[in-house]
Amino acid sequence: MTGTIERTKRSDYRRFQAISTRWMDNDVYGHVNNVVYYSWFDTAVNRLLVVNGVLDIHEGKTIGLVAETGCRYFSPTAFPDEIQAGVRVAHVGTSSVRYEIGLFRNNEDEAAAVGYFVHVYVDRDTKRPISVDDKMRGFLESLKT
Repeated sequence: MTGTIERTKRSDYRRFQAISTRWMDNDVYGHVNNVVYYSWFDTAVNRLLVVNGVLDIHEGKTIGLVAETGCRYFSPTAFPDEIQAGVRVAHVGTSSVRYEIGLFRNNEDEAAAVGYFVHVYVDRDTKRPISVDDKMRGFLESLKT
C-alpha cells in the first residue's frame, strides 16, 4: 500500500476527534515525531468506538488487534497545534475493518498526514478472529464514505 495513500481534505471524512498536541510530542527537530501519529490514529478510532458504545475495552468479549498500518506525511505538526483526526471506514470484512484517518492541523483543510490501519476483531480470551457483531457493523457502515 506504500505510495498509494493520497492527501485528503476534511470533507472526505464522516467523523472527527479533537487531539491536543503536547509539549513532549515535539522532537529535537521542533515538530511532532512520526511515532506520535500512530498513537493519534489509535486514539481517534478507539475513542470513537468507545463513546458510541460499540467497544467495551474493559468487559467486552471482543477486542481489536492491529494487523496492518501505514502513514504518509504531507506537512509537519508541532506543539501547540490542535489536531482534528478525521475517521472513515474503507472496508468492513467478516472479522476485520480498514480505518482511514486524516490528521488536520489547526483549521487547515488539507491533511497534514493520512494513515490507515486494519483491526482484526478477536475473542478477548482465545485471540481467535470473531465476526463483527451487528451493532458494531452498523456503526462501521455509517463511517463509510
